[in-house]
Amino acid sequence: MKVRGKLTSSLMGSAGIYVFSQIINASIPFLLLPIITRYLTPEEFGIYSMFKVVAGLVFSFIGIGINGAITKVYYEKQKKELAKYIANSFFLVTLNSILMFLLFSILPGFFSSVTIIPEQWLWSVILVSYGKVLFQVTLVIWQVQNKPFKYATFQIVQTALNFGMNLWFVIALGLNWQGAVLAETIAFFGFGFIGLIILQVNGWLNFRINKQDINHIIKFGAPLIPHVIGMYIITASDRFLITNLIGVRETGIYAVGYQIGMIIMIIQDSFNKAWVPWLFSNLKAGSLDLKSKIVKFTYVYYIVILLMALGLSAISPLIIKIFIGPGYEAAGQFVVWLAIGYAFNGMYKMVTNYIFYVEKTYYLAYVTFLTAILNLVISYILIKLAGAVGAAQATAISYFISFLLTWYISNKVYPMPWSVVYRRASK
Repeated sequence: MKVRGKLTSSLMGSAGIYVFSQIINASIPFLLLPIITRYLTPEEFGIYSMFKVVAGLVFSFIGIGINGAITKVYYEKQKKELAKYIANSFFLVTLNSILMFLLFSILPGFFSSVTIIPEQWLWSVILVSYGKVLFQVTLVIWQVQNKPFKYATFQIVQTALNFGMNLWFVIALGLNWQGAVLAETIAFFGFGFIGLIILQVNGWLNFRINKQDINHIIKFGAPLIPHVIGMYIITASDRFLITNLIGVRETGIYAVGYQIGMIIMIIQDSFNKAWVPWLFSNLKAGSLDLKSKIVKFTYVYYIVILLMALGLSAISPLIIKIFIGPGYEAAGQFVVWLAIGYAFNGMYKMVTNYIFYVEKTYYLAYVTFLTAILNLVISYILIKLAGAVGAAQATAISYFISFLLTWYISNKVYPMPWSVVYRRASK
């Protein structure tokens, strides 16, 4: 009963705050959607969507998995040592950003043609990605300290600023998609810099080069680069393929359906933010009874998140009719597949945490690489057969495959009593 009380109080209390903050945080861009879709054509919204996709991919590379590394070592290092570790991670992030900037500078035409982002706006991708890394490290520190109120406030204020600048640049100044990109660049880079100041003032940065820390960050994060990029291929290849096989207008319509489907991602990701610190701190106990309770709770979570996805799919036509501008009505066909896909992704996160805990992240690279290749093949075939909706179907299939493979591997590297429900039922 003591364990159960701890689960329902500390975990659910933090999860409730994270979910609430994420809902508020997500509601701001969602409220922006009916406005921006009335001022941007599907083609313009498609370009803005591609910018966000590319920025996310670049973020995955330059971030080198430092959020996961910091979360893991937080429970193993004293604050002074952790401050050096975080500072050295920023050194690597800065170096990666410079390398990416040089790559964009050498091949601007190639990247512009593939992404549909004009060459003169490629610089904004680097600034958004770099700022987002600094911003999220600040959030991670508050997350592992179990300070959800600070986490929520910082995140919501940043998104509110982004929202306000979007309204000003797109509507008042008439800057179209360029205004939306400029707003996001200023918001993330600006708050990334503010986050850096917060970490420095609170003693979380000690700028001394430490080879051991750098080696650990690379050892932990390097295997995650193909993993994260692979996951992003699963997430973003749909819009790349739609843009190049059908057209950027269809990408804009698809992006609206995608953003509605992301409501499920917001819910499951919010819960995972509270779940990870609780899980890591309790796995050390090694109690079989505790592990059994974790497994049972995980199964309940699977059912709930799938029901949420189906519920969102049922009301999505009404959401689009009321909130979205004219010309985007076809977005509803994508929601059901994308919502279910994000439910599978939430189930994946529940089992991948065990792989992070034992620091065998190279397994994730294998799984993600295989899944990413399958996703590209399945997406291409289904888009050719069914049009843009085939991309959404491929996303759901890929997330399901990733979940099953990761579940199998996680039980190999950190066995959990997954058959406990079956054993209890047979008795």
